Amino acid sequence: MSDVIETSRELEHAGSHCPISDLLARIGDKWSLLVLAALSEADHGRLRFSELMRAVDGISQRMLTTTLRHLERDGILTRRVFPEVPPRVEYTLTARGLGLLVPVKALIAWIVNEWPEIAKTRQEYDEKMGNA
Repeated sequence: MSDVIETSRELEHAGSHCPISDLLARIGDKWSLLVLAALSEADHGRLRFSELMRAVDGISQRMLTTTLRHLERDGILTRRVFPEVPPRVEYTLTARGLGLLVPVKALIAWIVNEWPEIAKTRQEYDEKMGNA
């Protein structure tokens, strides 16, 4: 871990922005992870825009569009437009996106495993701090 942190510092010191912070901000946001999860669970690994809207509860059309553009720009998913009337657009995870699912699924498994204790610790802390 210290090697990763040191490399990040070297990049920032050399005048480059930190790619670690940049990508963590991008893929660590609420909507990106939910879009990734929806695509990973889709039949044949692809979904249309309207299917993603239904799969990602609470996302607005504008936010879904923005999230998909960011993920496409980073090579995490591809957007395929079919020349039909009306146009059909499908989104699919790339090899990079599928690779990203490995640590994402590990993180989700950790959260599921640790959540009962985290919730208990939060409650104890809030009670101690008088926030309950």
